[in-house]
Amino acid sequence: MIHEVDEALRLLLADAGLSDNGVDLVFDAPTSDWAARRNAPTISVFLYDIREDVGRRRTGATEEHDDDGVVVAWRALPRWFELTYLITAWTNRPQDEHRLLSEVLRCLIRSDVLPARLHTGSLAELGLAVDIEAAGPGGGGPSASDLWSALGGELKASIDLRVRAPLAGDRTAAGPPVTDGLVVRTVPDSAPARDTGATAPEPGRRLRYPDTTGPDAADFASPRDRPLPAARRRRTGGRGGIAHDPG
Repeated sequence: MIHEVDEALRLLLADAGLSDNGVDLVFDAPTSDWAARRNAPTISVFLYDIREDVGRRRTGATEEHDDDGVVVAWRALPRWFELTYLITAWTNRPQDEHRLLSEVLRCLIRSDVLPARLHTGSLAELGLAVDIEAAGPGGGGPSASDLWSALGGELKASIDLRVRAPLAGDRTAAGPPVTDGLVVRTVPDSAPARDTGATAPEPGRRLRYPDTTGPDAADFASPRDRPLPAARRRRTGGRGGIAHDPG
């Protein structure tokens, strides 16, 4: 998912015309060594923080169906993560850097979501909105001074970009649908429980599905004559005895 968000941001900034002006767009960490090696105007989009949005966590799974409506798999619900990027501009003059940052900011605030046409891979399959927030108030990440200290550089004008994207859940394939049916076999009630020479059970009857055959002709799906039940006995209201239903 992370690389798919990277690609969407690259396409979004490329649509703003930054690449047409000879500006390089990279996802490298803007360390002091990297800054010394660059030789062209550059926009750095550096991912430095990944946190789960636990408020959007859900449990359960969704079903996947084929063209006939048969369940072929179950997929766990996606988990949402907030990706935080540090966007900086690098040229030989601060005025040019500020101009580039202004163009980037104008591009990012046009919408609160990444356009769906820029989604690739799992983002496109899920079809969920990917929220973006440029230069917002922030939320619990490292401070700018701590970040630049870790990068080994001096504090520089930058844009914090937060992207909230879904990570697709695991997919569990389903087995083929059952079509054989349930086979039921019976034994005579008179057969002794421990008599090893008891009469063999009937071959069985099967609940037949379309285009399948049962073990014999007398299955649940076929009409058959049922014998009438034997006369039932019922209790009388008194203590005594047992009355027989009239035959």
